[in-house]
Amino acid sequence: MAAAGHVGDRARARDGLADPSPAVRATALGALERLGALERDDLSAALGDPAPPVRRRAYELVAGRSDLPATGGLADPDPGVVEMAAWAAGEQGSPAAVPLLVALAAPGTGHPDPLCREAAVAALGAIGDPDGLPGVLAGLGDKPAVRRRAATALAAFEGPEVAAALRACLDDRDWQVRQVAEDLLAVE
Repeated sequence: MAAAGHVGDRARARDGLADPSPAVRATALGALERLGALERDDLSAALGDPAPPVRRRAYELVAGRSDLPATGGLADPDPGVVEMAAWAAGEQGSPAAVPLLVALAAPGTGHPDPLCREAAVAALGAIGDPDGLPGVLAGLGDKPAVRRRAATALAAFEGPEVAAALRACLDDRDWQVRQVAEDLLAVE
C-alpha cells in the first residue's frame, strides 16, 4: 500500500481506504496524501474510523489543513488519538481549541495520560493564546516531562505571572526544567 503513494497508483491507494486491516487503511491515507489525492471526505471519514491507528494517522494529516479542525479528537477514548489531536490543534494554531486543551492539561483533573497532558501543554504554547496560559501554568505542577514542556511553552507568553513561573522553575528538581528556565530568563 505504501508503494502506491510512491509510484503514483491512486486507484490502489484509494482501494486501501476500504481494507479490513486498520494498518492498511492508515497507510492508504498517507499514500493518498503523498499523491495529493487525499480528499476532505476521505480524511473526515477516517477521523471517525473505529480503529485508533487510523484515527491517529488522520489527525496527523489534519494538522496541515485548515478545513478540518483537530478538536474532535481531543475527546477520543484512545489516548494516542488524543495526543495526536492535541499536536494537530497546536499545529493548526486554532484559538477555538484552547479551552479544550486547557482542560486536558490540568494534572489531577485533566486527561489521565501524562502524554496527553504533555501534548496539550505543548499545543497551548504553539498556539500562544493568552487564554491558554492557565493550562501551561498548571502543567508546571505535573510529572517531569510535562513540566519540561510547560516551561518551554512559557516562551510564548509574557507578563509578571510568566516571569514568576520561570523563576520558580529555577528551583525545579528536574535539571531540564531548570535549564529551560535559565535559557528563557537568560540567567548566567
